[in-house]
Parts: sequence; C-alpha cells; structure tokens
Amino acid sequence: MLIRNATADDWPAIWPFFHQIVAAGETFPYPLDLDEEQGRAMWLVPDPGRAVVATDGTGTVLGTANMYANRSGNGSHIASASYMVDPLHQGRGVGRALCADSLAWARAAGFRAMVFNAVVETNLHAVRLYESLGFTVLGTVPDGFRHPEKGYVGLHMMHRPL
Repeated sequence: MLIRNATADDWPAIWPFFHQIVAAGETFPYPLDLDEEQGRAMWLVPDPGRAVVATDGTGTVLGTANMYANRSGNGSHIASASYMVDPLHQGRGVGRALCADSLAWARAAGFRAMVFNAVVETNLHAVRLYESLGFTVLGTVPDGFRHPEKGYVGLHMMHRPL
C-alpha cells in the first residue's frame, strides 16, 4: 500500500465511496445531500493542510484522509484529521495506515496533539482503531449525532498527544 498526496485527478476515484459513506449518514456529520463540488471542497483541503490517498500496487484508490489544524490562531498547535476507506477495501489495514500517516504528518509539522471532534460512538471500528493507536475519549456529547437507524447516539471527542 502506498500513501501519497491526493491530487484533483484522484477525486473521480474518491467521490463514489465518499458519496456512499456520507449519504449513508452513519459516521460523518456532513449533510446527507452533499453534492460532488461541495464534497471536493470539503475534503481536498489546501496547504498547510493535506489530503492523501492510499493506493494498492495497481494504483486503485483504497481510501483517503485529510488533515489540518483543528483551529486557527492560538489553537493551531492541535491537529485533526478525517478518514474514509472504500467499503470494498475495508478490513485490509487501510484505515490504520491512513491514521498512522496523519499522526506522522502532524508530528513532523510540529503539532502537539491530534483531536477528533466528532467520532460517532456507534462507529465501533473507528473507536477501537483510534484507541489502539493511543487516542482516548475526552468526553461524549449525549445524543450529539442523529443515526439513521439507531436514533440519537453519542458523539465522542478523542485526543492523542504527539
């Protein structure tokens, strides 16, 4: 697996699974009717942030991540990131590789910690992955996320020092 900076040319490979994941409404607090232009603007963050893709040996995009300062100004020393793995390629370590890459990027860029502001508590694969990589749940907003099948569920804030 290769993780490299994403380009505009990667977007046609990202959009189908990005759209599928967002429209399902189970893991991201994005508008369910997000169109392609809005999605691209949201995901392919500009410098000094970074968007990446994970590809296999044939160049197939397996997943993607973006990373950036969580806040500006006096909060700009804390990083954040988001990850999406194509459902066709789940269970192959893509999410773990993307998260590890974002942690290395944040460390090299001088960030002091990484925080995820909105991890849906029912997204157990993500919660377990992040915990296995040293993140802890700082707190949970009760009923902070409206899950399409489970109703109102908690939204975790997760943190890891770098």
